[in-house]
Amino acid sequence: MTTSALSIRYSRPLIAIHWLTLLLLVAIYASMELRGYATRGSALREGMKHWHFMLGLTVLTLVWIRLATRWFGTTPAADLRLPRWQRQLAGSVHVLLYVFMVAMPILGWLLLSAEGKLIPFFGLELPPLMGTNRAWAERFEDWHKTLANIGYFLIGAHAGAALLHHYVFKDATLRRMLP
Repeated sequence: MTTSALSIRYSRPLIAIHWLTLLLLVAIYASMELRGYATRGSALREGMKHWHFMLGLTVLTLVWIRLATRWFGTTPAADLRLPRWQRQLAGSVHVLLYVFMVAMPILGWLLLSAEGKLIPFFGLELPPLMGTNRAWAERFEDWHKTLANIGYFLIGAHAGAALLHHYVFKDATLRRMLP
């Protein structure tokens, strides 16, 4: 790979965090979508919920590492050959994805706190963000579910745009983030 090809690629740490985040998001969504197939109160169902909580908080941790890596490292500039509207739309979707990846775990943490439940994180118990409050728990659950549905769209739009650039426009947009 030439120096110019390397300069338009994302750093290895950002690439690794990007793909790890995707795998975690798949596992998070799968744990909630598939839990309905497990019997209520079963160890399998409780385990899926437990992993959902922990993986969500892991994404929150990764987002801050990812943002620090972007802020303190170098990231390639947007391809100026792309139309301005595409660069702006891509930037907007990226901002919304970051907001999503911060808001979802925090809403989940608030939901568990408001329900008076433990907040597990790989053998640790995180402190509640608020006291038990059934009314707030219902609000947080509604917001968490709504944002989860929006997340499907955001993740799909991001992946769809990358595939469109790769297969239709045949530019380097996707290759910049491939390992």
